Amino acid sequence: MEHYSLEKQPVKQVKYAGFWIRFAAYLLDSIIISIPLTILMIVIMVFGFGTMDVFADPAALEAENITDQQAISLLFMSLLMILIGLIGSTAYYAGMHASKWQATVGKKLLKLKVTDLQGNRISFWRAFGRLLAMSFLSGIFYIGYIMAAFTEKKQSLHDLIAGTVVVEGE
Repeated sequence: MEHYSLEKQPVKQVKYAGFWIRFAAYLLDSIIISIPLTILMIVIMVFGFGTMDVFADPAALEAENITDQQAISLLFMSLLMILIGLIGSTAYYAGMHASKWQATVGKKLLKLKVTDLQGNRISFWRAFGRLLAMSFLSGIFYIGYIMAAFTEKKQSLHDLIAGTVVVEGE
């Protein structure tokens, strides 16, 4: 027979992460993600653009002496680099927030994690939605970020939309 205690269990205090520590984590993450992406972009430029004669002579671009094929190659490589950057950033931010760490490397270093409102791990799709909201809405005049200073749980606009919080100390 199991015995249950009716005594009150200690309530775990949650400390919500404020703007500046979240900003510091974002700066760390920006550095962490930009290094491999920059290396990858350089490799693409060397192998992709390096075969184009127009880059051997930069004056050719100014004189508008590039062929249609070179212009299409330039456009394709530029779009490829943008796509790789988007996929890399999405995989990093959404994937890490949905991982067992519940945090990106920058957040983990500062002992932060992203949870749902009940303290549970979020799914990849919720993390992806949070990233989209952050990318498109929170940056408008930075009001979405500034909101964190005025909400009870220090939630930014993207946290409110996704139903998430960033907590300290784990």
